[in-house]
Amino acid sequence: MIERTGLQATEIADLWLEYHRQRRPEIREKLIANYLSLVKLVAGRIAVGLPMHIDKDDLVSNGFFGLLDAIERFDPLRNIKFETYAVSRIRGSILDSLRAQDWAPISVRQKAKKYEQTLATLEAQLGRSATDEEVAKTLEISLDQLYSMLAQLNAAAIIPLDEFIKDESLTNSTISPLQYVEDEAVKTTLAEAIDALPEKERIIVSLYYYDGLTLKEISLVLKLTEARISQLHTKAILRLRGALTRIQSSLI
Repeated sequence: MIERTGLQATEIADLWLEYHRQRRPEIREKLIANYLSLVKLVAGRIAVGLPMHIDKDDLVSNGFFGLLDAIERFDPLRNIKFETYAVSRIRGSILDSLRAQDWAPISVRQKAKKYEQTLATLEAQLGRSATDEEVAKTLEISLDQLYSMLAQLNAAAIIPLDEFIKDESLTNSTISPLQYVEDEAVKTTLAEAIDALPEKERIIVSLYYYDGLTLKEISLVLKLTEARISQLHTKAILRLRGALTRIQSSLI
């Protein structure tokens, strides 16, 4: 659960309305204090699996700018929960900073792309999820080599689906009819791709992205090692990215 500063829901609602009308700095400071734990939560989840040289404090700092942006842009008169809106902004701010650092080596991104393409081709041919053995055979590598590669690709999967999915807080009136149709096609494809995942991968995606559990917490739920959960998460994300890449290519 997200920690709060002790303010009641009615107090928060009043603060939002007052800030929406007056934009007073002291009210903004109260809102920042109330939602600062969101930044720590999002940064902590993104930090899981990142290379050791990435400083979590830097993630928090970059996420803080996302929180400020969310507070400035948020309209309390719209029927949108601030936490949902803010998490998207915070996450986007952190991921933008990671992309700017170019922290994932080109070789890792190339391997991730090759893995995605191999999965896409295999699963289109098979009409189901490809097994590790089938992927390894297609790549002409051993299973041990495949698992070693997946460990390297863990970092590439940290920035998983954001580039494909639009901000849910936007109303349909802010985008063109064509863009709306394309976005709906992407959402439908994503939902179908998640349903088609192998059972454990599907459960991990659900627990991580919908229930907000960390990989460590998921490892306790599924009684698997955290390393195994991380590997399955990576495989799931690369499968989903492959599916989304295919749908976007068809829309161009």
